[in-house]
Amino acid sequence: MTKLLEKAFEAARSLPAAMQDEMARVIIAMTGEQTPAMQLSPEEEASFEESLAQAERDEFATDDQVRAIWAKHGL
Repeated sequence: MTKLLEKAFEAARSLPAAMQDEMARVIIAMTGEQTPAMQLSPEEEASFEESLAQAERDEFATDDQVRAIWAKHGL
């Protein structure tokens, strides 16, 4: 390992865990390793699968439902 890389790792140790993880993903991607962009919790994964199943069944929100959500969040 080069001195510069060692210095970078030393500096990274003081960063918050989320930033360290993001830096690790960048390094791993640069080495050609394949890692998921993010790790989903079991609940998030189940929700995502349900969303995909709803889309396959053509179950989408109506325009009025979408507008209501936008309004709720000030969009």
